[in-house]
Amino acid sequence: MYERILVPTDGSAVAEVAVSHAVDLAERYGAEIHALYVVDIDAVNLGLGTEQVDRIRQGHLGEMEELESRATKATGIVAAAARDRGIDVVEETRVGRPHKIIANYAENEDIDLVVIGSHGRAGVSRALLGSVTERVLRSTHLPVLVVDRQGEA
Repeated sequence: MYERILVPTDGSAVAEVAVSHAVDLAERYGAEIHALYVVDIDAVNLGLGTEQVDRIRQGHLGEMEELESRATKATGIVAAAARDRGIDVVEETRVGRPHKIIANYAENEDIDLVVIGSHGRAGVSRALLGSVTERVLRSTHLPVLVVDRQGEA
């Protein structure tokens, strides 16, 4: 049923709960996991200079140690959980508007299921879903499993 499962992650606690669900499903169906961290270019643009933003857009994250470290840590959590259960994993970092990157990645990589946290590190919490999750739901026709961290207000 599922051969490739995408787990977009920002390294938040809710994203880690989504990882557990994705790994369980991947193990059950013999699927490969794709861990995707998206550097939100709009959010980064607010705190950095034009030259730094241009380097990020060109994919030179190695020159931005903090961003690269955050991305590596977030996808590494997914990769470690998958590898602990013998599941093949692909780690990717992309730059852009998260919902668009997630939808495009899913389409281009023939993803069968997206497993995503209900909300991540976004500032003001939303009543139901985080803005990225909500936009992913509207941007793709693939099945999307939205996972919430139980007991969190």
